[in-house]
Amino acid sequence: FDVAQGRTVFGTFTIALDPEKAPLSVQNFLKYVRSGHYEGTVFHRVMPGFMIQGGGFTPELEEKPTLGPVKNEARNGLRNSRATVAMARKNDPDSADGQFFVNLRDNHRLDYGIGGAGYAVFGQVVEGMDVVDRIAAVPTTSRGPHENVPQMAVVIKKVREVEAPKPAAAPKAAAEPPKP
Repeated sequence: FDVAQGRTVFGTFTIALDPEKAPLSVQNFLKYVRSGHYEGTVFHRVMPGFMIQGGGFTPELEEKPTLGPVKNEARNGLRNSRATVAMARKNDPDSADGQFFVNLRDNHRLDYGIGGAGYAVFGQVVEGMDVVDRIAAVPTTSRGPHENVPQMAVVIKKVREVEAPKPAAAPKAAAEPPKP
């Protein structure tokens, strides 16, 4: 599998994962997918024109237990561009765990070397970016220490692995014209 599909209260979006360029991040993300960790979590940080972040908190903003940190792969050459998915982390570059974010615009200042250690991109939304944009439009507020929290819970109902789409068959070559 190299594709994951997330179903939210706003609809479904599909992420193509890049295990060649971000093997540790993809492996980490898939561990959380396979364990059911993301079901019932929320997009807890929504910043229009920047990104939406989720995967670590319940609707009550209680942090879910994690599997431990993963090494930062931000040097992989993948850019924090619109529709890419990256590992969220704390100040320590190697502190990413289950949280991720979807870039709403080109955020190249988050790339390795531009903004320090950078944020590791490990996938891209290939279907349903309109769903992501709808999530980004939800009004936000502050709740306790958390800022940019959606006023309504944007719940992740299910995340699952799906088969990668089969490449389209190559067009058949035109038949040779008959020889005179």
